[in-house]
Amino acid sequence: MKVFNRIGWVAVMIPALFACDNYEMPPIIPQTGSDISNPVEGTEIVLIKEGAEDEVLEFTLTAADFGTQGTSRYQLEMDLPGANFEDAVAFGDSDSNFIEVNVAELNEALLAKGLAFGEVANVEFRVKATFDQPMDPIYGKTLTLKITPFDAAVDFPVMYVPGDYQGWDPTNPLTVLYAENFDNKFKGFVHIIGGSREFKLTEGPNWDVNYGDTGADKTLQRDGDNIKVATDGTYELNVDLTAKTYTISDVKRWGIVGSATAGGWDADTPMNAYDKATHSLKITTDLKAGEFKFRANNNWDNNYGGSNGTLTSGGDNIAVASAGNYTITLYFGPEGIATYTLVKN
Repeated sequence: MKVFNRIGWVAVMIPALFACDNYEMPPIIPQTGSDISNPVEGTEIVLIKEGAEDEVLEFTLTAADFGTQGTSRYQLEMDLPGANFEDAVAFGDSDSNFIEVNVAELNEALLAKGLAFGEVANVEFRVKATFDQPMDPIYGKTLTLKITPFDAAVDFPVMYVPGDYQGWDPTNPLTVLYAENFDNKFKGFVHIIGGSREFKLTEGPNWDVNYGDTGADKTLQRDGDNIKVATDGTYELNVDLTAKTYTISDVKRWGIVGSATAGGWDADTPMNAYDKATHSLKITTDLKAGEFKFRANNNWDNNYGGSNGTLTSGGDNIAVASAGNYTITLYFGPEGIATYTLVKN
């Protein structure tokens, strides 16, 4: 009986102890993002080319509230509807309630997003607010403006790829990678043919800030070891400068194939010559009257066709009107744009 009595007392005391010490949830700190108060939703803006380098659009922002004392900083993000700001372009960096956006820079970013010049399009903006405390960023409401860009060549940010293949020249404007989304992620094709097949990456047309890979682990270190590929050929390089990482594609060996070529439609005629002056692949060969295309690695996974010097992936066969000796070049530019020349000697 004594044993059961003690157990009973314990059973009575346990809920009493918990009843005296009720658990309280920690308070939730409310946070408010920064919104764009001017311009207002649906405003139509026509960008003007003349003087665009010196003109700005001013965005007025409301203050963000992180729920505690500190200093907020603001960036304006831009993207197209439906993109969910996954590849947003950032403008400005301010601790005030104003952000000025250069008109020429905005126009370049819009064209890089694929908008047609001279045509009005919906463009989304939002404010990213950060804090001087260890807190996650908060985002304001999305604002949609109707913007008409003007015609201009898009000046993408670039990284330079000096190497033994082109004379270790960081000033060469053709051996570069492009940040097509203005997001610090660079990509492009590089023809690494001849020499040691070693190269590096530089932020400018000089050696001031250069990157290599010490350890060959696909991470970049400033002033690191030269990067090297195993065989001659064309490589697609992708560099994430923010993360300091890079990837190199499998090698592609380009050639021409078709009824106009020596191998017909069964075998590529290799384009083994690299022209350093134009950063292009070149071949001088006899062609028959007929057709041809460019393709890599003797299969159809990567092939280009077209006309009048312009190429598209999987495009139409290129016509050769008459037999003769021809010099053919193949060039890759930004946004995957490929061009060619076909000159009868």
